[in-house]
Amino acid sequence: MRFDIITLFPELFTPFLESGVTRRAYSSGQVAVHLWNPRDYAEGNYRRVDDRPFGGGPGMVMMAEPLLHCLQAIRAARAAEDAQEQLEPAPLLLFSPIGTTLKHEVVAQWAESRGAVLLCGRYEGIDQRFIDTYVSHQLSLGDFVLSGGELAAMVLLDSLARLQPGVLNDEGSFQQDSFNPALDGLLDCPHYTRPEVWNGQEVPPELLSGHHAHIERWRRDQRLRITASHRPELIVQAREQGLLNAKDEGFLAKNAPKL
Repeated sequence: MRFDIITLFPELFTPFLESGVTRRAYSSGQVAVHLWNPRDYAEGNYRRVDDRPFGGGPGMVMMAEPLLHCLQAIRAARAAEDAQEQLEPAPLLLFSPIGTTLKHEVVAQWAESRGAVLLCGRYEGIDQRFIDTYVSHQLSLGDFVLSGGELAAMVLLDSLARLQPGVLNDEGSFQQDSFNPALDGLLDCPHYTRPEVWNGQEVPPELLSGHHAHIERWRRDQRLRITASHRPELIVQAREQGLLNAKDEGFLAKNAPKL
């Protein structure tokens, strides 16, 4: 899996790629990351990559030409690999407010892909003509605006890297994450560790019982409770998919608002 990232600030990625548990994915090459600065492909002494918008208004707009030259260099670098495997050129993904919201199922799809070219916008945006011609996918983190696409790119990389085999210490760890199909798309339950009593608060007795079936039922009930309280639409979704059993519905009837 290879990701080529077009960014005006490649230095932002250095600590990210060298820190945390997901660094294993990058250091091992399971998720190969290559950084490309469009300034290196801009013309003139000042290597300009932005200009004022037609029609006036605040801010600057990233120019199409440096981005095109940068993309062409990436395509050339990937050409041998793509040709050997008889693959189409990697998709160009832009982080944008109009994009598909990044959710677990979207991450899972990209985690099973061969990668992409990630375009990190800056300033007021990117010349629309470049977007219309070359961008094939757009993703959004939510209904808010960041100063650039770099943080969004890191979010995508981190979320899919942890799904790669061998990256996490426990192979099944990610399957206990919120939104995972293994949990029927519910939110995760609370977690506790030593000491058994902290600041006058005790660990729930079910977790100390040693009875695995009771522990799993408690965890399932807590997932249902938390999801019903904070993300009730996920309960509705699980119910529509036939993922809730009689015990689930009995618990919800007594401990959650009617959904």
